[in-house]
Amino acid sequence: MCGIAGYYGEFPIKVQRIQRCLKLMHRRGPDHADFFQHTNAKSRHVYLLSSRLSILDLEERSNQPFRLGSKALVYNGELYNYLELKQKLIAQNKKFLTKSDTEVLLQVLTTLGWKGLDHCEGMWAFAMYDENDGSLLLSRDRFGEKPLYVYRDQTGLYFGSEVKFIFSLLGRRLDINRNHLYRYMINGYKSLYKGSETFFHGLEELPPASVFQIDSSGGETKEHYWKPALEQDEALSYQDVLEGARRALIQSVHLRLRSDVPLAFCMSGGIDSNALIHIAKKELDYDVHAFTIVNTDNRYEEQDMINCSVSDLSIPHVSVPINHHAFLPNLQTLITQHDAPVYTITYYAHWLLMSSISEHGYRVSISGTGADELFSGYYDHHLAFLHDIQDSPTLCQKYLRDWEQYVKPLVRNPYLKDPDLFVHNPDFRDHIYLNSEEFARHFHNDWKEPFTETKYVEDLLRNRMLNELFHEAIPVILHEDDLNSMYFSIENRSPFLDRNLFEFCNQIPTKYLMRNGFQKAVLRDSMRGIVPTPILDNRKKVGFNAPILSFLDVDNPDIKSYLLDNSPIFEHIHKDKIEVLIQKPELPNSESKFLFYFLCSKIFLEEFA
Repeated sequence: MCGIAGYYGEFPIKVQRIQRCLKLMHRRGPDHADFFQHTNAKSRHVYLLSSRLSILDLEERSNQPFRLGSKALVYNGELYNYLELKQKLIAQNKKFLTKSDTEVLLQVLTTLGWKGLDHCEGMWAFAMYDENDGSLLLSRDRFGEKPLYVYRDQTGLYFGSEVKFIFSLLGRRLDINRNHLYRYMINGYKSLYKGSETFFHGLEELPPASVFQIDSSGGETKEHYWKPALEQDEALSYQDVLEGARRALIQSVHLRLRSDVPLAFCMSGGIDSNALIHIAKKELDYDVHAFTIVNTDNRYEEQDMINCSVSDLSIPHVSVPINHHAFLPNLQTLITQHDAPVYTITYYAHWLLMSSISEHGYRVSISGTGADELFSGYYDHHLAFLHDIQDSPTLCQKYLRDWEQYVKPLVRNPYLKDPDLFVHNPDFRDHIYLNSEEFARHFHNDWKEPFTETKYVEDLLRNRMLNELFHEAIPVILHEDDLNSMYFSIENRSPFLDRNLFEFCNQIPTKYLMRNGFQKAVLRDSMRGIVPTPILDNRKKVGFNAPILSFLDVDNPDIKSYLLDNSPIFEHIHKDKIEVLIQKPELPNSESKFLFYFLCSKIFLEEFA
């Protein structure tokens, strides 16, 4: 795991900018930092910068930039199946000088070209330069676990793991993209990855599962090395599905335990993290150390499930309390480090979790990201499921009874209490923008952007899950996971984001996704005998949530003054509407969410405008 950055263009970069960038990269890679420089026959300059966080093969021989013949590589990520790939390459008489996955990746690219990435299982963002032909190749993993920002102007192409690295090499900051800031504040975080825009004009992220190549003359090629297979296999029995899901998930966890340093596990009371923890401990005999955020909102508290798991496994466990007193300075630090507003208050808590994991000496964490999107885990998925099975009256009537009995009592959103919601109005899947009109009334200018989604398949539920995976929920989670963990020099791994597991899950017939009123039925039933029954049979879906006023004491004159003092934010937002909000003794969830968006945008504009 590393930080990477670089430049390809017609002008040399000043050494002071290189050194400043390497210094900024230290948190992502505290163990070693260096850069590669070359000028090709057409007077184009290339710089590849790397800062290393040592996870596999801790020796100096695996430092980057890594050289093999005419090629140089800077690489952020992990190739989990590097041992299997290495054996295949050795069978082709390839020689290896290290025990690292970095060398394996470079050998794959040298032997097979970029199409060899289809054989790779892992997370990555890399840049490879070939001195022989003067070409530069950039790539990113299938699900976008590792970030890679790109920016180009008349001087050339800049790239980096973080926005600030590009600013450093460029020698200036870019202008804020106010359209994207409005998108965040009005439509919410699930709208941020539906297009290519970022919070800065001209700055983009390289798309997941893609390669971008520049030849020695500046000619560009963009390709995708992977396109997901999305065809259901109706011949699969429910037992086939359970066995296949169990086998694929165990294999994914097995691959992601490969490390020359110990791993920590992020733990909640839910099935996602517990499936990973119990597989690691019971099936793979790994010494699990778990870390949990203590939820301050009793509506979302799940200590009983956590205690059940810790007792079942007899594992060391750390509960991480939320420090409310340092909320504002911590949030300012996060936004400065993220080069963006924090997307949800959950990721303030996640930052504290990563801090605790780091304090206990860990450099790798495991999280349950992706389970809801693979196995169908959200409350509105029940309604999309009812829409998709409406042509099967017997199944539909049975599931409707289950939903009325088991699910409806748990749902807080009044719109999602109507089981026919998507049957009569499938377009209401735009409910993820439900508060946009309310939020827009706080602004001086009219701004509206309608809900859109990518059409992958005909099924409403499946299409929702794929949009959540590739455009809505998961890109947001991965963005925050990466920045929070790497701030503390931690690599975060997500076993549910595995190519083989994903492709198997997309073969599962829709009719199996919900069962007896349970979402994630396949995951639950595939884990029986591994995860304790009380956790598997717990219907309540809990995430970290907390009202903003539990963190922000608006009765404190200094806090109130800070919120209302002159600021660039009030060029966009009515100050009097914020005054009304902070005078309320209690805020509904929607207004609490908007006040958090306002606060993050205020800090962001004051730092970057």
